[in-house]
Formats: sequence, C-alpha cells, structure tokens
Amino acid sequence: MLHMAQRPAAAATEVDDAGDAGCHPMLREVRSSVEFNKLRKRLLRQAREAIDGFGMVRPGDRWLVALSGGKDSYGLLALLLDLKWRGLLPVDLLACNLDQGQPNFPKHILPDFLTRHGVPHRIEYRDTYSIVTDKVAEGATYCSLCSRLRRGHLYRIAREEGCSSLVLGHHREDILETFFMNLFHGGRLAAMPPKLMNDEGDVMVLRPLAYCAETDMARFAEAMQFPIIPCDLCGSQEGLQRNAMKAMIDDIERRMPGRKDTMIRALGNVRASHLLDRKIFDFAGLS
Repeated sequence: MLHMAQRPAAAATEVDDAGDAGCHPMLREVRSSVEFNKLRKRLLRQAREAIDGFGMVRPGDRWLVALSGGKDSYGLLALLLDLKWRGLLPVDLLACNLDQGQPNFPKHILPDFLTRHGVPHRIEYRDTYSIVTDKVAEGATYCSLCSRLRRGHLYRIAREEGCSSLVLGHHREDILETFFMNLFHGGRLAAMPPKLMNDEGDVMVLRPLAYCAETDMARFAEAMQFPIIPCDLCGSQEGLQRNAMKAMIDDIERRMPGRKDTMIRALGNVRASHLLDRKIFDFAGLS
C-alpha cells in the first residue's frame, strides 16, 4: 500500500537556524524551548556527522526508511525529513512499515501519522509473527529469526520501490550493545557498522543515528509526542542477552560518566597491530 505526498519546497539550509520556519513542519508542532532546540540541533549535527563521515549520500538516490512505530524509527524519520527540508539531504525518502501480524497491532496509527504529515509511505503486511512463534522453541529468544525475516522483506520492498538504501534507526547504544554481545558471546570484535552492503550486493544498509544517544532519542520522542507502538514479540521477553549488555553499559556510564562516547570513538580508532588477529596484521613478518 503506497501513498505519495507533495514534496515541500526547500527551506533553510543550516542546522543552526532558529525559529519555527527553520525546521520541517513535523517539528514545528513542538512547543519551542531552549532545551528542545539544543536537543534537536545536537541530534541533527550527529546525524549529519554520520551521514557525511561514512559517505552515505549519493544525490538523487531513494532511501527506504524502516518505521517500526518505536521511538528510534520515529526520531530517525523526523531528523531525515528535517535535513531534507533544509536542503542538506538530496535524496528521496519513502517511509515503510512492515506489519508483522502481531496480535492487537494498531494498524491505523502509522498510516494516519504519515498521511497527516504528508510523508510518502508504504505499509506492507506479512505474518512473520506466526512463523517466529511456530519455529522458535518456548523460552528461546525471537530476535534473531524475527530480524532475519523482517530484513528480507525490507530488502525486497527496497528493490520493488527502486530504493538504493535501507535506513534503520539503530543508535549509539545499539552499536555498543552489539559490540559487547559479540565480544562476550561471539568471540569476535564486531559491532553494527553505520554503512553496510547486504549479502546480495544490491541494497546498502545505513544507520545515520550511529552517534546519537538513546537517552536523547527518548527525550526527542517524548517532546515530539510520537504515537509509540510497543513490540509484543521481542519486547515481551525478559532476560535477553542484549538487556544484560545494556545494563552493564549503563552501569559503567553511571560509575564513569562519558564512557559511552569514549567507547563509540574507540570503535572508529582501531590499532590492528595492538590486537591478536594475524589475518589483518602480519605479526610473523615483523623483524
């Protein structure tokens, strides 16, 4: 189900523009305050840093923006719309929600929200919920299979819509949690890259919120009063490994404020010669 809207005329081009006229209409609904303006500008600046630093933009491309109904995907869409409104993001945006058949999923919320704001969008129904609950043993985690099924459908939709990239709302904490999950449980140093080509080599995966803090995204969503839709699948499970990683990282941050920023910088400051991987550094050749 595809809905198109008229593209707004270009407005201001600087992130630091002040006043209601200097942002996308979606953001103008928020009562202006010094705190919100600082938050908005910080998130826009961090998103631009990731977009520019990792070379995400090819002018004229079309991006499929995955919208789950959670705080992060809503915030991602709003920030991208604002950057595009300012003339800083020369791509076309298509919001997409994959309705996975979860019981009691409020089907009207996202279409109503996107239509009200004139956002081009596609709503796709695929009952992956039944597949996941049938295939995964009771007590096991749903996340891995659910994610694979969802991502496969999103790749397909990106191809059908002529989108070069699938854009996801993973933020700084998602990346750090993935790093520690791989470290503790996978035996490898790996995280979520801000830019990744899919296995088929035809859709780029982008994460413009890579430098954005989860607490900032939560405050942004609260101020914007997004109609949040909770996840009744993975969000309903307790004791997940990711929850343990989140608690550990939050505890480190409480004990040593600023460590999250330090850790995310460390992921971009690798010294191969100071690790133990003989495939990426020729230790045997040292003399």
